[in-house]
Amino acid sequence: MELRDYLAMARRWAWLLAIGLVLGAVVGVLLSLYQSPAYRASTRILVLRAPQEKTTDYTYLSDQQLVQTYIQLLTTRPVLENASARLGYWVSSNQVSVQQIRDTQAIQLAVEDEDPQRAANIANVLVEVLIDQNEIIQASRYTLTEQSIQAQITQIEAQIAQLGTEIENVSAETVVEQQKQVEGQIASLQAEVNQLQAEIQGLSTATSVDQQISLAEKQARLDQILPVLTLYQQIYTDLVVLGKPVSNSGDTTDRLSQLQTTLQLYQEIFFNLLNNLEAIRLARLQNTPNVVQIESATVPSNPIRPRPLMNIGLGAALGLMLAGGIAFLIEYIDDTIRTPEDIDRILKLPVIGYIGDMSDGQGGIDELHVIHRPRSPISEAFRSMRTNLEFTNVDRNLKKILVTSSGPGEGKTTISINLAAIIAQGGRRVLLMDADMRRPRIHTIFGLTNRVGLSVLFRGNSTLRSVMRPVEGVEGVFVITSGNIPPNPTELLASGRMDQILHEASREVDLVIIDSPPSLVAPFQVLAAKADGVLLVIQPGHTRADSAVATLEQLQRVNARTLGVVLNKIPRSSYYYGGYHQYYNPYQRGAYYYQHEESQPQLEGQPMRMLPPARQTHVYYPPQSEFEEQYYVKDASTNPAVQLEHAEDQNEITQPRPAVNPGAGKVDTQEHPPEIEILPPLTFTPYEGIEDE
Repeated sequence: MELRDYLAMARRWAWLLAIGLVLGAVVGVLLSLYQSPAYRASTRILVLRAPQEKTTDYTYLSDQQLVQTYIQLLTTRPVLENASARLGYWVSSNQVSVQQIRDTQAIQLAVEDEDPQRAANIANVLVEVLIDQNEIIQASRYTLTEQSIQAQITQIEAQIAQLGTEIENVSAETVVEQQKQVEGQIASLQAEVNQLQAEIQGLSTATSVDQQISLAEKQARLDQILPVLTLYQQIYTDLVVLGKPVSNSGDTTDRLSQLQTTLQLYQEIFFNLLNNLEAIRLARLQNTPNVVQIESATVPSNPIRPRPLMNIGLGAALGLMLAGGIAFLIEYIDDTIRTPEDIDRILKLPVIGYIGDMSDGQGGIDELHVIHRPRSPISEAFRSMRTNLEFTNVDRNLKKILVTSSGPGEGKTTISINLAAIIAQGGRRVLLMDADMRRPRIHTIFGLTNRVGLSVLFRGNSTLRSVMRPVEGVEGVFVITSGNIPPNPTELLASGRMDQILHEASREVDLVIIDSPPSLVAPFQVLAAKADGVLLVIQPGHTRADSAVATLEQLQRVNARTLGVVLNKIPRSSYYYGGYHQYYNPYQRGAYYYQHEESQPQLEGQPMRMLPPARQTHVYYPPQSEFEEQYYVKDASTNPAVQLEHAEDQNEITQPRPAVNPGAGKVDTQEHPPEIEILPPLTFTPYEGIEDE
């Protein structure tokens, strides 16, 4: 489709588009009236990557992914539920809108609510919950490791405590036992010392050698025992005061040493676990992204909804789009022929006539339009069609023209009648034959009886001239009605007698126009094969494409010559036919052709009788004021000024207006030189691009 087609479609459906526009605007107004006011509070959040994260070529992508992750996290159910629990009322995800500020790591969080204070509170609480949730999520990455290390630490602590208790017990037992042993040794040594001292005291006065030797031995023994006694006394003092056992090579001391060694090992393990736990906690802090609220939400003062102008505009736009969609859908499923382009594309036929709508606006149709209004624009359209037919008659003589249509009600009979009248006005004798023997209409239009007609000729009792009836008011037009409707019209029209009738009619007149039934019935093909040319009448927007194609195929099967297409009942506001619809608008005064509904006044003092249209010459005087435009009719046969070659084709004569005396109100009788300009017949071809066959 071209732009002109879309514009034409918009003109045809302008009423529907207007309704959609108005209804959409009304819906926008109602929505603005009944919509509750809504407020929006916004805050900004900055997301920073972990401090220990290394910077690489993919850092930007990583940052963007991190921001998008937190955007999704803000609208998750746990965050909304925690925020609702803190606020005391429900927070819906439909209230929250989150988006990233372009080319930054900042997030714009907006919350809508009917209460402006609640909107600000929800926005700020959501940020707090996000920060807490971020800590929980990041801590979960190290939870298992921390729990494992903490369990090991607890276990080591228990082992250390157990070893400490065991060492204390072993130490206490050893001290008591050693105290007893030392006490025994001290008592034994003390007794021996006392005995030696007593013996030495007794021998101190001895004079004999033996006594001296014995005294010396005893003194030596005493000197040997006293240090040992002193040592045991020191050990005993240590055992009592310090409570520590004295190391010796006994089994008890070995066990205590083993326990102490084990305790030392567990203590080292305990310290290592503590170091690992602290390292994990430090790693968690260093690898956790930071979420910081850089701008708190404030209480909004103006609502963001409703917006009456925007709602009305959007409603009108949506209504217009919906109406346009409906119109486009109807146009899409509509398979009727609307434009000359459709005819050229579907039928490959030229358009030789553009006939406007002849209705009077009250449901009536002037089917004798050319006869009643010979100077109307529609009559000029028929003259244009007459000219186009003459061009199609260059290489082949047209004596019999069949006028048909794809279906009933498309105006083929009206086209036949007016075409016959307009051709007769050109000075030719035309016979209009009603061959529709099922639903004849020509006799009704002309007010004739239908007792004698075409069906009578098939009996052979009447001659062609006896059934030919002249049309009153139109010279050169004769009519043969259908006659009584026979039971077998197809057989009669297909008979050889029909060929004889047509041959005889071609000798009597210059042109025979046959008004045939629609292509829905069989006689159509029979008559098409006998005619020299066929005119196919199509009503834009009414004739279906498949029906027209089927009609053309039927014509091709009988080798009928299709002259072209006549577009009938064109709407006066139609856009498809160029400026043709303007042709039906009232002409400006001073134009070459102006139609008066009233009878035309005649020149005073020169009364002239009205002649049949075929003999009339319309003389037009250009107006000198808006009240002086008049038409005069002269007899072309009696005026020597117009007795030129082919005078029967000269219909329009333009000559200077005689001088008028305003005071007397009479025509100036001064003689003027005969200056007469003969103009060719007016033709009108609204659709360009038609190739003549």
